Amino acid sequence: DYHKVLRSRLQALGQALQQQMPSLRFRAFCDSAPVMEVELAQRAKLGWRGKNTLLLNRQSGSMFFLGSLFLNHSIDQLPVSLRGESAETRVDASSDRCGTCRACLDVCPTKAIVAPYRLDARRCISYLTIENPGPIPEVFREAIGNRIYGCDDCQLVCPWNKFAVATPLEDFKTRQAFVNLSLSEALRWTEPQFLQHTEGMAIRRIGHWRWQRNLVVALGNLLASKQAGEAQALSAKQEARQALFSIRPQADPILAEHIEWALQR
Repeated sequence: DYHKVLRSRLQALGQALQQQMPSLRFRAFCDSAPVMEVELAQRAKLGWRGKNTLLLNRQSGSMFFLGSLFLNHSIDQLPVSLRGESAETRVDASSDRCGTCRACLDVCPTKAIVAPYRLDARRCISYLTIENPGPIPEVFREAIGNRIYGCDDCQLVCPWNKFAVATPLEDFKTRQAFVNLSLSEALRWTEPQFLQHTEGMAIRRIGHWRWQRNLVVALGNLLASKQAGEAQALSAKQEARQALFSIRPQADPILAEHIEWALQR
């Protein structure tokens, strides 16, 4: 869970600063409060805002996490040894380097990037599958495809992300429970199983209901796929129908509507 990983590191940094300056008070944030992290990072010259509205820099593209440490002192009040590199002396990375590229706008499955540097979150698959607490509008379901937790298409297509390097941290490695996991198997997870398999992961915060809702949409798109001639595809579709029928008796009205939509695909 990147929230916990980055926040714990920021917490350790704050405590180290506090040891050198006892009057210091701090609070760490990582996508955990209404903090304008991209705007602050751009003003700190850490990168520029791309046309997909994410922060980019030349070293990592957009494949990194942002965190912030709020202090009750200005940086100028800290001892020189604790200040680090200032925004005034740092090489300015905030100049827009997107140029005429529009790869992120063109690739977005739901056309959520309505114009360069403008995102309609209501159309964004990351919002629809993670933040949205209710039904997924039918108009977007087909475009979601098999995405069950967010979407990185606008990042994967970005030319600057060819410089991104995978992290060596164990926290971000694939869990064994997710290796070769099919959509149908995932849908059959009970809530205790979901909580067990997602312990310590960011995905856990969407809860079991949204997990099932997203999987139902993905399975509906699987049933509508044009692979009818392959034995493996036919088997996957049969498993999908069985999984959908298995959870239908316990489904609430919203989830039941998603299931009916999927079965009719």
